[in-house]
Amino acid sequence: MGLGAFHRSHQAWYTQHAGDAGEWGIAAFTGRRPDAAKVLAAQDGLYTVVERADAGDSFEVIGSIVEAVDGADVDRFVQLLAAPLTTLITLTITEAAYRLDVDGKLDSRAPDVAADLALLSGGVGRASSKPTTPLGRLVLGLAARRDSDAGPLAVVCCDNLSNNGTVARSAVMGMAKAVDGGLAAWVDANVSFVSTSVDRITPRTTDADIDAVAAACGYRDESPVVTEPFHNWVLSGDFPAGRPRWEDAGAVFVDEIEPYENRKLWLLNGAHSLLAYAGQLLGYKTVAEALADDSCRRAVEDFWDEAAANLDGADLRIPEYRAALLERFGNSRIAHHLAQIAMDGSAKLRMRALPVLRAERAAGRSGQAAARMIAAWSAYTATATGLQDPQAADIAAANLLSGRARLEALLDLLDPELGADSGIVELVEGLSETFADAGHLS
Repeated sequence: MGLGAFHRSHQAWYTQHAGDAGEWGIAAFTGRRPDAAKVLAAQDGLYTVVERADAGDSFEVIGSIVEAVDGADVDRFVQLLAAPLTTLITLTITEAAYRLDVDGKLDSRAPDVAADLALLSGGVGRASSKPTTPLGRLVLGLAARRDSDAGPLAVVCCDNLSNNGTVARSAVMGMAKAVDGGLAAWVDANVSFVSTSVDRITPRTTDADIDAVAAACGYRDESPVVTEPFHNWVLSGDFPAGRPRWEDAGAVFVDEIEPYENRKLWLLNGAHSLLAYAGQLLGYKTVAEALADDSCRRAVEDFWDEAAANLDGADLRIPEYRAALLERFGNSRIAHHLAQIAMDGSAKLRMRALPVLRAERAAGRSGQAAARMIAAWSAYTATATGLQDPQAADIAAANLLSGRARLEALLDLLDPELGADSGIVELVEGLSETFADAGHLS
């Protein structure tokens, strides 16, 4: 589930490079729009991965996607999920799509979730059932798999969420329990939820990228993917029906994934969010541009210091990871646009800023660097047009307020405990003033 650029530069790339790649194929379903499936289907699932380094580009045709399907084709999705040959399903659906509330439970009040629950409660086996959310479609597909006695399978979460396998399980089980207790019991006994840490910077493809592939390769690929040479995948969990030999492509399987997740979520994704909001307020468009600003770089380094103080494990090699991130972020040939990173901020900050802020304050420290990320987000929401966020309406309502009332309302959307903590409110409020001068970040 999820046929975006990241899936194609990461899970599909790893499957192409698995030692037993010839035994596996991916049926990939789009999310909100059918466009990617239409383009790939016209190319028999083939596309080019462009690894873009300072020294130049390299090109590789990927053939691991054997079927590209419009996500709205629920019948085909259900048919494939009910097939015994289907052994695992990866989720690359964005953080917001799991529809969990601040307590980590399914937000059944979200309009799209409520609509799917009402539809599925009428009978998950009905042919007329057409859920619109990824969770609703997955629950419908799992019901079909149970009914066809196709056996167990693994759900592999590939989104930037802490303990993402647990998150996926909570979301799926929450919906399954709400519509069919027997289905929930079957899922609990037959479906494993694998946690992963995924890492490969993959910006949105541009028309110039399409032209570059045509010039270098001599063919027209309407759906190439541009990515950095670096790639990393850490997985933890069971695969009851088997999996490709991703370790042959460099994937790492571990018993405890949380330290690796936190390293990536806080250091890479946290820095990305900080740069996305602060950088755009200062007039920058890409990660490389923002990082070249001394004030932005200091803010990132300060946040990394706070995050590193709460990361344990010698195997994490934090100094080397930070150095590599600076090199990766500074790759000016990878135009990673800040506007793309800034989407779904209310969901992302819960995973990237809040854990570090809480850990720092629990240790008796201010958490100022993590709070600066929240302050930058707060300032950004006041100026952004067409904000893309699962809580966009609530953010807009909060922005109609002024002063501390506005800030408290925004913090409540991240976590009600934040808005009720006067110390945190005062800290974020003071840091928000640093964005008043668009010439620098103090």
